[in-house]
Amino acid sequence: DIPYLGSFRCSDERLNQIWMTGAYTVHLNMQEYLWDGIKRDRLIWLGDMHPEVATIMTVFGDNEVVPKSIDLACKQFPLPKWLNNMSAYSMWYLIIQYEWYMHNGDMDYLRKHRDYIIGLIDRIDECVDKDGNETLAKSRFLDWPSSPNEAGVEAGYRALLCWSLDNAEKLCNVLGEKEYAAKSLAIAHRIKKIIKQPNNLKQAAALMSIAGLMSPQKACKDVISIGGAEGFSTFYGYYMLQALAQSGEYQQALDIIRQFWGGMLDLGATTFWEDFNLDWAQNTGRLDEFVPEGKKDIHGDFGAYCYPGFRHSFCHGWASGPTPWMTQHLLGIEVLEPGCKTLRITPNLCDLEWVEGTFPTPYGIVYVKHSKGADGKITSDLKVPAGITVKK
Repeated sequence: DIPYLGSFRCSDERLNQIWMTGAYTVHLNMQEYLWDGIKRDRLIWLGDMHPEVATIMTVFGDNEVVPKSIDLACKQFPLPKWLNNMSAYSMWYLIIQYEWYMHNGDMDYLRKHRDYIIGLIDRIDECVDKDGNETLAKSRFLDWPSSPNEAGVEAGYRALLCWSLDNAEKLCNVLGEKEYAAKSLAIAHRIKKIIKQPNNLKQAAALMSIAGLMSPQKACKDVISIGGAEGFSTFYGYYMLQALAQSGEYQQALDIIRQFWGGMLDLGATTFWEDFNLDWAQNTGRLDEFVPEGKKDIHGDFGAYCYPGFRHSFCHGWASGPTPWMTQHLLGIEVLEPGCKTLRITPNLCDLEWVEGTFPTPYGIVYVKHSKGADGKITSDLKVPAGITVKK
């Protein structure tokens, strides 16, 4: 029973429902620890945590479930093990640590993880040779739907590594570990000697855009925008939306949110799912009704990989990406300095008439409302706690 400090409302009720459903999904995962797929796993998954932590920062602020979960994961998988025995999930650890620090500015917690951070950098360093070949792990994992596209997964995996090393360098500079900051940059430089192609995989193109290995415009035009919501996934859809925002395609991102995440609501969802494909909605009954004769069961008849049929998690926090995305890009709230000391507020209303909401910070709650006039100009009303500087 925790307060929703962050909020979001706009002139489109469908988007309001999507924002709140993402928030509620993560809320149900916030138990003793952050359990994604709570009905089935009751485990801490570091990769799954990234969009969940983004949602927690957006909605609940500095909640103890995040550091508790990170601490337990590091205890369960001490170096030289990879977190969750998956090298990609150790990369997500570095990204989460940086973004968590930027939101709360907690140096004590960052120092607590100093040895693990630099130890992980050493672990990665020993797996990347001078020519950019890496041997972090035989298996590669981004998300489930991307798995059959091995060439695309390889490209995305290397992009994720570059992104994580960029955040590792920033973390080490904050910690005063200049040698390890330089080491992180050096590893990334070696990795960038070999740029793989996304092989039409939207997950890979999104990561390559975020990591700076492909221009956002090219990533979106050549891969992500093709077919709209086709090929989106509940986890990596968040990064596809981020790449669309990087390229200025806010309206397309908004349309995809309405179609893809709204598609789950149309089938009766009250929380977002581990996986979803728009094709599943064809001749399929709603989740909240007995399945009519001649129709498919949205829960029992779908799912794949480790989650066939009723094993499929229908409350999966990694699917909450639109919640932080809408706060960041529609309300336009971006953290520029650790502890939210400086924020940039640049709204993107797209086809919306107005948008308003709140955002929790260590200084208190930020309130934002943007309204579009008849001439298309946007006027803003901001209420910002003392101690926070706002840039536009």
